[in-house]
Amino acid sequence: MYVIEREIPGAGNLTSEELKAISQSSCGVLEKMGSEIKWLHSYVTGDKIYCVYTAPNEEMVLEHAKQGGFPANSVAKVATVIDPSTADDK
Repeated sequence: MYVIEREIPGAGNLTSEELKAISQSSCGVLEKMGSEIKWLHSYVTGDKIYCVYTAPNEEMVLEHAKQGGFPANSVAKVATVIDPSTADDK
């Protein structure tokens, strides 16, 4: 699993139609790349979009960005996922 930071000035002000178009572009590239890479979800903030993907390696994530024309300013491999249940003693 990877977290991709995409610097996109004004990302938080993109319209639903603009976000739909970006999503459609991303999905189109993913379809061409095959089933090894998947987009799970993204978080849109003021000037950045943080995307969570599963992929066998960072190179595939970067290739998706290249083919889609998306920035990939930072790609970080997820070491562990934690959530509130991590605090439980069970």
